[in-house]
Amino acid sequence: MTLDLARLSATETVAAIREGSLSPVAYAEALADRAARHAGLNALQSFDAGDLIQAVRQAHAAHRLGALSGLPVVAKDNINTTTHPTSAGTGALLGHKPATDAGVVRRITAAGGVIGAKAGMHELAFGITSNNAVTGAVRNPHDPALIPGGSSGGTAAAIAAGIFPLGLGTDTGGSCRIPAALCGTVGFRPSTGRYPRDGVVPISHTLDTVGSFARCVADISLLDEVMTGHPTLRRDDLAGVRLGLPTVRFFENLDPAVERATADALTRLEAAGATIVEVSLQDIWAHAEAFSIPVGLYEVVRDLPHYLQEHAPEVSFEALVAGIGSPDVKGFIASQLGEDAIPEQAYREAMEVHRPAMLRIYRSVFGENALDAIVFPTTPLTARPIGDDETVELNGARVPTFPTYIRNTDLAPNIGAPGISLPCQLSSGLPVGIEFDALPGADGSLLALASAAEKAMAQ
Repeated sequence: MTLDLARLSATETVAAIREGSLSPVAYAEALADRAARHAGLNALQSFDAGDLIQAVRQAHAAHRLGALSGLPVVAKDNINTTTHPTSAGTGALLGHKPATDAGVVRRITAAGGVIGAKAGMHELAFGITSNNAVTGAVRNPHDPALIPGGSSGGTAAAIAAGIFPLGLGTDTGGSCRIPAALCGTVGFRPSTGRYPRDGVVPISHTLDTVGSFARCVADISLLDEVMTGHPTLRRDDLAGVRLGLPTVRFFENLDPAVERATADALTRLEAAGATIVEVSLQDIWAHAEAFSIPVGLYEVVRDLPHYLQEHAPEVSFEALVAGIGSPDVKGFIASQLGEDAIPEQAYREAMEVHRPAMLRIYRSVFGENALDAIVFPTTPLTARPIGDDETVELNGARVPTFPTYIRNTDLAPNIGAPGISLPCQLSSGLPVGIEFDALPGADGSLLALASAAEKAMAQ
């Protein structure tokens, strides 16, 4: 019975609690049992079963008819919570208790939700493995020897393992969609600015957004309603939907398992009525390369000090840097504190020249082909072993870990577009994700499309 409760979707759970067929306390106890059984995943950084049960009881009593009605939610450890420490997985912030909740947390609690735990992550959200030298490696529920993806790896692992039904992450270059693909969950990056961003440990105010994880699209839509106040759009099928297939770059050098799963998913989408047309985004990549990493590196050493001043004034930026334990993260930050730092002129060109050009090209491709979304494999490869931080094996060669995993997910943040990764239907093997990206601001339509696609791929 406990396993069945832990595998309920968020929407099923809320409905059962409201109609009285499920006790919110019994549900919280089932999740606590699940968390204990999967403690070896290191998915959770801050969790207390007694606190969860008490918080659920209180939230349900106060918000019985709220949209979340006492539902427990797990939040990435870089999102401010007054009920749990917020460390961003880095040494100088361990035990840090913010004075105020992040904006997204306030909306969850106002709807009757409960932040039940904080999730492990790549240190300071600056990586895609969640192999954290300070708090330990997060492990993939499908194979604990493998990475869950990152940087929101703990949230994805907790959702995939059935510890929580719904979770918050952040996404700067793919940090919700990559872990979703590797762990077999749904991961959503909304358009930049759709969700509140106050009270989140930043990398880049240009690229960052809070995103979400669940085991079905309906639950992602439920949380989107809580965050925006906008009702979910409905689409019953894919009839009339036009999907662009950007074969150049997105479909190159794929892991055979990813190639097979993606081909099968595309066949199912076409059979369900979608029209799939090949499109080219070739002209966008020179602009993307001049924008993505330079903007992230330039802004992180400016945005982090601002966060500390507002939310953790007892921690200096120098102390934060000194407390970084993961070599890859320390290298990224150190590169911007010396003569190799991104110059202001390069940053200005990125913002004033390259970003407008990317948006123009992207919108043109959508307009000329009457697209509802583009579709592609979320990552070129499945999960790889923990410890392969610098290079991973792909088709018999060693390739750089970070740029390979973010290759397909990095475009959406550059232009502020929404993207959602859905798990492909597999009979065996590791999870594979397929991603749908839409125009900036078209989140509601994208979620409706994703719901229909989810149904089609399950046929």
